[in-house]
Amino acid sequence: MLIPGIAPEEYGARRKVVAQRMGDGDMAVIPGERPPRAFEVFRQTNTFAYCCGLEAPRAYLVIRGSDGGGEVYLPSRGKGESAEGRVLGCEDADEIVEATGLDAVRPLDELAEKLREAERLHTPFVPAEGWKTSRDVLTHGDRLVADDPWDGAVSREARFVGLLMARCPGKPLVDLMPIIDELRAIKSPAEVALCREAGRLSAQAVTEAMRATRPGLHEYHLQAVAEFVYLAGGARGEGYRAIIASGENAWYGHYNRNDSPLIDGQMLLMDCAPDYRYYTSDIGRMWPVNGRWADWQRELYGFVVEYHKVLLSLLGPGKDWEAITAEAAEAMRPVHADWSWSKAEYRDGAAGMFDFRGHLSHPVGMAVHDLGTYRKAPLRPGTVLTIDPMLWVPDERLYVRCEDTVVITEEGIENLTASAPLELDLVEATVGVGPELALA
Repeated sequence: MLIPGIAPEEYGARRKVVAQRMGDGDMAVIPGERPPRAFEVFRQTNTFAYCCGLEAPRAYLVIRGSDGGGEVYLPSRGKGESAEGRVLGCEDADEIVEATGLDAVRPLDELAEKLREAERLHTPFVPAEGWKTSRDVLTHGDRLVADDPWDGAVSREARFVGLLMARCPGKPLVDLMPIIDELRAIKSPAEVALCREAGRLSAQAVTEAMRATRPGLHEYHLQAVAEFVYLAGGARGEGYRAIIASGENAWYGHYNRNDSPLIDGQMLLMDCAPDYRYYTSDIGRMWPVNGRWADWQRELYGFVVEYHKVLLSLLGPGKDWEAITAEAAEAMRPVHADWSWSKAEYRDGAAGMFDFRGHLSHPVGMAVHDLGTYRKAPLRPGTVLTIDPMLWVPDERLYVRCEDTVVITEEGIENLTASAPLELDLVEATVGVGPELALA
């Protein structure tokens, strides 16, 4: 019923902050996720889950601007239980209120009357993240559908806004998400604990995939290893579609077919994380399929790893991301000058890292590309973000990177994915040493 890991009191505190950002006569209304269209376990949207924590389909959360009180509107269960098990309905009001700390649970047909009491209505104007999704990906998908001359369907959020305009005429509508985005940018201790476990599972998945790697397997075999780690660790499964890119597949930044064979002599990129109680992580590692770095692989990946360690050493509270990026570039220039480059193209590709501004990549939390930003002010404790230095060699279609998820603390940082092998010699000692996969 209630997503484990966050206390009801914390959800209530979040709703009060939302209320403080709205006017006294305002209300926020957040649609929950629709029922699954197939036999799939229900997962709530991140926006609804962040403000309430209730796992129930067809739920609508109302937050009162006057006092931050919260009410959920649910349909009736109808006749009997679902074929898949119990589904919560408005008949379960007492149980839901006791478990969640909400003020009330009311029938769904009372929602419109309640919303008409508001002076203004706040609701999400942008896509609500669900399982394995981030807002940027959903927005892109909505745009493709809207541009299809044989489809052109509007997003669910746009349709809901239209329904509010029709059923609550004259009410000004305001996008709720700037408030939620700002709140989600800084994680509470409970959220950090969930991110920590998601990071641990991410690192374990990559480590076990390294141990299982052998020429002749396919990329999807390593994905299966990661999925086993997630499920065995209590996660739902993937937090996003894994990138398991061998050879030239790594050139495509978000390659996800994961169906190519692993060939002796190739290098492989793995980027993955679980959905652990609605929180995820992000990790990236590369390794040789045969367990031994070729000279050119050690040359390129070794430089990226050194860059990575410098970035980690510069992170901390009160630091500015642009200053960190500039300091890392200055620190790596003499390393670059002394590095043994076998090709001018490799030297130039590495030099291109100095001007790239994305080595501190993106926030992480309920989504892998999480809401909020760390770029408008110095880094604050509770910020969770990825460190992801990247190197490109276009002439050879080489893309080399390594990634960790860290949280900014009062004292410095905690690397949430640090337990996965990073140093090149340790990677060599890990690849292929596990038992062979039992394949059908």
